[in-house]
Amino acid sequence: MVYSNSDTSPPLDRRLHIAFYQFEHAIAAADYGSFRQAAEALSIKQSTISRSVVLLEHAFGIAIFERSSGGVRATPIGHLVLRMARSIVEQLETLATMTRMSGRGEAGRLVVGFCTSLSAGNLRATLIDFKSRYPQVELATIERSRTGLIAALRNGIVDVHVTVGETLSFDCRATALWSERIVAVLPSDHPLTAQDAVYWTDLRDQTVLLSRHDPGEELEALLNAKLLVTSDRPRVERHDVSRGVIKSLISMGLGISLVLESDMGANFAGLVYREIRDGTGPSRIGFSAVWRGDNENPALANFLKILSERYPFLPEE
Repeated sequence: MVYSNSDTSPPLDRRLHIAFYQFEHAIAAADYGSFRQAAEALSIKQSTISRSVVLLEHAFGIAIFERSSGGVRATPIGHLVLRMARSIVEQLETLATMTRMSGRGEAGRLVVGFCTSLSAGNLRATLIDFKSRYPQVELATIERSRTGLIAALRNGIVDVHVTVGETLSFDCRATALWSERIVAVLPSDHPLTAQDAVYWTDLRDQTVLLSRHDPGEELEALLNAKLLVTSDRPRVERHDVSRGVIKSLISMGLGISLVLESDMGANFAGLVYREIRDGTGPSRIGFSAVWRGDNENPALANFLKILSERYPFLPEE
Protein backbone atom coordinates (compact mmCIF):
# COMPACT_ATOMS: atom_id res chain seq x y z
CA MET A 1 0.00 0.00 0.00
CA VAL A 2 1.33 3.44 -0.98
CA TYR A 3 0.68 6.66 0.92
CA SER A 4 1.53 10.26 0.07
CA ASN A 5 4.83 11.85 1.09
CA SER A 6 2.82 14.76 2.40
CA ASP A 7 1.38 12.49 5.07
CA THR A 8 4.10 10.32 6.60
CA SER A 9 1.73 8.55 9.01
CA PRO A 10 1.03 4.94 7.95
CA PRO A 11 -2.62 4.08 7.16
CA LEU A 12 -4.62 2.75 10.07
CA ASP A 13 -5.16 -0.63 8.39
CA ARG A 14 -1.47 -1.13 7.61
CA ARG A 15 -0.01 -4.08 9.47
CA LEU A 16 3.04 -3.39 11.57
CA HIS A 17 5.98 -5.73 11.10
CA ILE A 18 8.11 -5.20 14.18
CA ALA A 19 10.71 -7.57 15.57
CA PHE A 20 11.22 -7.98 19.31
CA TYR A 21 14.90 -7.07 19.04
CA GLN A 22 14.00 -3.70 17.48
CA PHE A 23 12.32 -2.67 20.72
CA GLU A 24 15.33 -3.92 22.71
CA HIS A 25 17.70 -1.92 20.50
CA ALA A 26 15.64 1.27 20.81
CA ILE A 27 15.43 0.89 24.60
CA ALA A 28 19.20 0.40 24.81
CA ALA A 29 19.77 3.51 22.67
CA ALA A 30 17.53 5.51 25.00
CA ASP A 31 19.29 4.15 28.12
CA TYR A 32 22.77 5.00 26.84
CA GLY A 33 21.86 8.12 24.87
CA SER A 34 24.01 6.87 22.01
CA PHE A 35 23.74 4.28 19.24
CA ARG A 36 27.46 3.55 19.60
CA GLN A 37 27.38 2.98 23.34
CA ALA A 38 24.21 0.89 23.08
CA ALA A 39 25.85 -1.25 20.38
CA GLU A 40 28.94 -1.75 22.56
CA ALA A 41 26.78 -2.77 25.52
CA LEU A 42 24.88 -5.30 23.39
CA SER A 43 28.03 -6.48 21.54
CA ILE A 44 26.54 -5.75 18.12
CA LYS A 45 27.33 -3.33 15.30
CA GLN A 46 26.25 0.30 15.59
CA SER A 47 24.62 0.01 12.16
CA THR A 48 22.38 -2.75 13.53
CA ILE A 49 21.10 -0.47 16.29
CA SER A 50 20.62 2.38 13.85
CA ARG A 51 18.73 0.21 11.37
CA SER A 52 16.44 -1.20 14.07
CA VAL A 53 15.49 2.31 15.17
CA VAL A 54 14.94 3.48 11.59
CA LEU A 55 12.66 0.51 10.92
CA LEU A 56 10.67 1.28 14.08
CA GLU A 57 10.34 4.93 13.11
CA HIS A 58 9.19 3.95 9.63
CA ALA A 59 6.67 1.44 11.03
CA PHE A 60 5.10 4.05 13.30
CA GLY A 61 5.60 7.00 10.96
CA ILE A 62 7.23 9.12 13.66
CA ALA A 63 10.70 10.16 14.84
CA ILE A 64 11.58 8.31 18.05
CA PHE A 65 14.92 10.07 18.53
CA GLU A 66 16.52 13.40 17.84
CA ARG A 67 20.04 12.78 16.49
CA SER A 68 23.02 15.01 17.13
CA SER A 69 26.80 14.77 17.26
CA GLY A 70 26.46 14.23 21.02
CA GLY A 71 24.18 11.21 20.72
CA VAL A 72 20.44 10.65 20.64
CA ARG A 73 17.54 11.93 22.72
CA ALA A 74 13.96 10.71 22.67
CA THR A 75 11.38 13.01 21.12
CA PRO A 76 8.15 13.69 23.07
CA ILE A 77 6.30 11.01 21.09
CA GLY A 78 9.42 8.85 21.33
CA HIS A 79 9.13 8.85 25.12
CA LEU A 80 5.64 7.39 24.79
CA VAL A 81 6.78 4.73 22.32
CA LEU A 82 9.73 3.74 24.51
CA ARG A 83 7.57 3.54 27.64
CA MET A 84 5.16 1.20 25.85
CA ALA A 85 8.08 -0.75 24.36
CA ARG A 86 9.51 -1.41 27.83
CA SER A 87 6.14 -2.77 28.93
CA ILE A 88 5.88 -4.99 25.85
CA VAL A 89 9.41 -6.35 26.32
CA GLU A 90 8.77 -7.11 29.98
CA GLN A 91 5.49 -8.89 29.20
CA LEU A 92 7.05 -10.95 26.41
CA GLU A 93 9.93 -11.95 28.67
CA THR A 94 7.43 -13.01 31.32
CA LEU A 95 5.50 -14.99 28.71
CA ALA A 96 8.70 -16.69 27.54
CA THR A 97 9.57 -17.63 31.11
CA MET A 98 6.07 -19.00 31.70
CA THR A 99 6.11 -21.17 28.56
CA ARG A 100 9.56 -22.56 29.40
CA MET A 101 8.32 -23.52 32.85
CA SER A 102 5.05 -25.09 31.72
CA GLY A 103 6.56 -28.47 30.83
CA ARG A 104 8.79 -28.72 33.89
CA GLY A 105 6.36 -28.83 36.81
CA GLU A 106 7.00 -27.08 40.11
CA ALA A 107 8.81 -29.84 42.04
CA GLY A 108 12.56 -29.56 41.84
CA ARG A 109 12.57 -25.97 40.63
CA LEU A 110 12.58 -22.68 42.52
CA VAL A 111 12.24 -19.25 40.93
CA VAL A 112 13.37 -16.32 43.08
CA GLY A 113 12.55 -12.77 42.00
CA PHE A 114 14.52 -9.80 43.25
CA CYS A 115 15.13 -6.10 42.71
CA THR A 116 18.42 -5.77 44.57
CA SER A 117 22.03 -6.54 43.78
CA LEU A 118 23.45 -10.06 43.81
CA SER A 119 27.04 -8.84 43.83
CA ALA A 120 27.20 -9.11 47.62
CA GLY A 121 24.99 -9.22 50.68
CA ASN A 122 22.36 -11.42 52.26
CA LEU A 123 20.42 -12.51 49.19
CA ARG A 124 23.58 -13.75 47.50
CA ALA A 125 24.59 -15.62 50.68
CA THR A 126 21.11 -17.13 51.04
CA LEU A 127 21.03 -18.40 47.45
CA ILE A 128 24.50 -19.93 47.83
CA ASP A 129 23.37 -21.63 51.05
CA PHE A 130 20.22 -22.97 49.39
CA LYS A 131 22.10 -24.34 46.39
CA SER A 132 24.70 -26.03 48.58
CA ARG A 133 21.98 -27.74 50.63
CA TYR A 134 19.74 -28.65 47.71
CA PRO A 135 21.97 -29.11 44.66
CA GLN A 136 19.27 -31.17 42.94
CA VAL A 137 16.89 -28.21 42.80
CA GLU A 138 17.04 -26.05 39.70
CA LEU A 139 17.42 -22.48 40.94
CA ALA A 140 16.29 -19.68 38.64
CA THR A 141 16.35 -15.94 39.31
CA ILE A 142 14.37 -13.11 37.75
CA GLU A 143 15.24 -9.44 38.22
CA ARG A 144 12.27 -7.14 37.73
CA SER A 145 10.67 -3.99 39.10
CA ARG A 146 8.40 -4.50 42.08
CA THR A 147 5.35 -4.17 39.84
CA GLY A 148 6.75 -6.81 37.53
CA LEU A 149 7.57 -9.13 40.43
CA ILE A 150 4.05 -8.84 41.84
CA ALA A 151 2.60 -9.74 38.44
CA ALA A 152 5.01 -12.66 38.11
CA LEU A 153 4.08 -13.87 41.59
CA ARG A 154 0.37 -13.60 40.80
CA ASN A 155 0.81 -15.56 37.57
CA GLY A 156 2.90 -18.27 39.18
CA ILE A 157 6.10 -17.36 37.32
CA VAL A 158 7.93 -16.55 40.55
CA ASP A 159 7.76 -18.65 43.72
CA VAL A 160 9.06 -15.95 46.05
CA HIS A 161 10.37 -12.47 45.60
CA VAL A 162 12.72 -10.48 47.78
CA THR A 163 12.07 -6.77 47.78
CA VAL A 164 12.56 -3.58 49.75
CA GLY A 165 9.81 -2.93 52.24
CA GLU A 166 6.77 -5.22 52.45
CA THR A 167 4.48 -5.57 49.48
CA LEU A 168 1.23 -7.43 50.11
CA SER A 169 -1.40 -8.11 47.48
CA PHE A 170 -4.03 -10.78 46.76
CA ASP A 171 -3.44 -14.14 48.52
CA CYS A 172 0.17 -13.83 49.63
CA ARG A 173 2.30 -13.93 52.73
CA ALA A 174 5.31 -11.84 53.67
CA THR A 175 8.00 -11.73 56.30
CA ALA A 176 10.68 -9.24 57.27
CA LEU A 177 14.23 -10.33 56.49
CA TRP A 178 17.39 -8.29 56.76
CA SER A 179 18.15 -4.60 56.46
CA GLU A 180 20.94 -2.94 54.52
CA ARG A 181 22.87 0.22 55.15
CA ILE A 182 22.50 3.11 52.75
CA VAL A 183 25.76 4.33 51.27
CA ALA A 184 26.68 7.32 49.14
CA VAL A 185 28.47 6.68 45.85
CA LEU A 186 31.00 9.44 45.16
CA PRO A 187 33.59 10.22 42.51
CA SER A 188 37.04 9.53 43.95
CA ASP A 189 37.93 13.25 43.85
CA HIS A 190 34.76 14.42 45.61
CA PRO A 191 35.28 16.49 48.80
CA LEU A 192 32.99 14.20 50.82
CA THR A 193 35.42 11.29 50.36
CA ALA A 194 37.64 12.94 52.98
CA GLN A 195 35.01 12.00 55.59
CA ASP A 196 34.65 8.55 57.15
CA ALA A 197 30.88 8.84 56.81
CA VAL A 198 28.41 11.16 55.08
CA TYR A 199 25.50 12.70 56.96
CA TRP A 200 22.18 13.51 55.35
CA THR A 201 22.79 17.20 55.94
CA ASP A 202 26.03 16.94 53.91
CA LEU A 203 23.93 16.33 50.80
CA ARG A 204 22.36 19.79 50.79
CA ASP A 205 24.26 21.27 47.83
CA GLN A 206 24.74 18.04 45.92
CA THR A 207 23.13 16.61 42.79
CA VAL A 208 21.85 13.13 43.63
CA LEU A 209 21.28 10.76 40.71
CA LEU A 210 18.69 8.06 41.37
CA SER A 211 17.42 5.25 39.18
CA ARG A 212 13.68 5.05 38.61
CA HIS A 213 14.11 1.32 39.20
CA ASP A 214 13.90 -0.14 42.70
CA PRO A 215 14.93 0.89 45.29
CA GLY A 216 15.13 4.45 43.91
CA GLU A 217 11.72 5.50 45.23
CA GLU A 218 12.48 4.26 48.75
CA LEU A 219 15.80 6.08 48.79
CA GLU A 220 14.20 9.33 47.67
CA ALA A 221 11.38 8.96 50.22
CA LEU A 222 13.92 8.42 53.00
CA LEU A 223 15.94 11.39 51.78
CA ASN A 224 12.85 13.60 52.01
CA ALA A 225 12.02 12.21 55.45
CA LYS A 226 15.51 12.93 56.76
CA LEU A 227 15.62 16.45 55.30
CA LEU A 228 12.18 17.87 56.02
CA VAL A 229 13.01 21.42 54.98
CA THR A 230 12.93 21.69 51.20
CA SER A 231 15.84 24.14 51.13
CA ASP A 232 18.02 21.56 52.92
CA ARG A 233 17.46 18.92 50.24
CA PRO A 234 19.83 18.22 47.37
CA ARG A 235 18.81 18.39 43.75
CA VAL A 236 17.47 14.96 42.76
CA GLU A 237 17.70 13.77 39.16
CA ARG A 238 15.75 10.63 38.28
CA HIS A 239 17.02 8.48 35.41
CA ASP A 240 15.22 5.59 33.75
CA VAL A 241 18.38 3.49 33.70
CA SER A 242 19.94 0.69 35.73
CA ARG A 243 22.05 1.22 38.82
CA GLY A 244 25.12 0.34 36.75
CA VAL A 245 24.45 3.21 34.34
CA ILE A 246 23.96 5.55 37.31
CA LYS A 247 27.49 4.65 38.42
CA SER A 248 28.75 5.48 34.94
CA LEU A 249 27.12 8.91 35.20
CA ILE A 250 28.79 9.47 38.57
CA SER A 251 32.19 8.59 37.10
CA MET A 252 31.51 11.27 34.46
CA GLY A 253 31.20 13.85 37.24
CA LEU A 254 27.46 14.40 36.84
CA GLY A 255 26.61 13.93 40.51
CA ILE A 256 26.55 11.42 43.36
CA SER A 257 24.07 8.70 44.26
CA LEU A 258 22.62 6.64 47.09
CA VAL A 259 22.62 2.84 46.98
CA LEU A 260 22.27 -0.08 49.35
CA GLU A 261 25.36 -1.78 50.71
CA SER A 262 24.85 -4.90 48.56
CA ASP A 263 25.68 -2.71 45.55
CA MET A 264 29.18 -2.17 46.94
CA GLY A 265 30.13 -5.61 45.65
CA ALA A 266 29.94 -4.33 42.08
CA ASN A 267 33.28 -2.52 41.84
CA PHE A 268 33.52 0.44 39.51
CA ALA A 269 36.77 2.27 38.88
CA GLY A 270 36.91 5.84 40.16
CA LEU A 271 34.08 5.52 42.69
CA VAL A 272 34.18 5.65 46.49
CA TYR A 273 31.49 4.51 48.96
CA ARG A 274 30.68 6.22 52.25
CA GLU A 275 28.10 5.18 54.82
CA ILE A 276 25.12 7.52 55.22
CA ARG A 277 24.32 8.41 58.83
CA ASP A 278 22.05 10.59 60.90
CA GLY A 279 22.37 11.53 64.57
CA THR A 280 21.56 7.98 65.71
CA GLY A 281 23.90 6.07 63.41
CA PRO A 282 23.74 4.33 60.03
CA SER A 283 20.57 4.67 57.95
CA ARG A 284 19.04 1.39 56.78
CA ILE A 285 16.28 0.01 54.55
CA GLY A 286 14.57 -3.31 55.30
CA PHE A 287 13.88 -6.22 52.96
CA SER A 288 11.10 -8.76 52.98
CA ALA A 289 10.19 -12.00 51.25
CA VAL A 290 6.76 -12.36 49.63
CA TRP A 291 5.16 -15.58 48.36
CA ARG A 292 1.73 -16.98 47.55
CA GLY A 293 0.02 -18.69 50.45
CA ASP A 294 -1.30 -21.43 48.15
CA ASN A 295 2.09 -22.30 46.61
CA GLU A 296 2.81 -25.95 47.47
CA ASN A 297 6.18 -26.15 45.72
CA PRO A 298 8.42 -28.25 48.00
CA ALA A 299 11.47 -26.27 46.87
CA LEU A 300 9.80 -23.11 48.17
CA ALA A 301 9.22 -24.78 51.53
CA ASN A 302 12.93 -25.60 51.72
CA PHE A 303 13.88 -22.05 50.78
CA LEU A 304 11.55 -20.61 53.46
CA LYS A 305 13.09 -22.99 55.97
CA ILE A 306 16.55 -21.57 55.24
CA LEU A 307 15.19 -18.03 55.57
CA SER A 308 13.66 -18.90 58.96
CA GLU A 309 17.05 -20.18 60.13
CA ARG A 310 19.05 -17.21 58.84
CA TYR A 311 16.44 -14.55 59.71
CA PRO A 312 14.31 -15.83 62.61
CA PHE A 313 11.59 -13.20 62.08
CA LEU A 314 10.03 -15.69 59.66
CA PRO A 315 7.00 -17.36 61.33
CA GLU A 316 6.94 -21.14 61.50
CA GLU A 317 4.55 -22.89 59.09
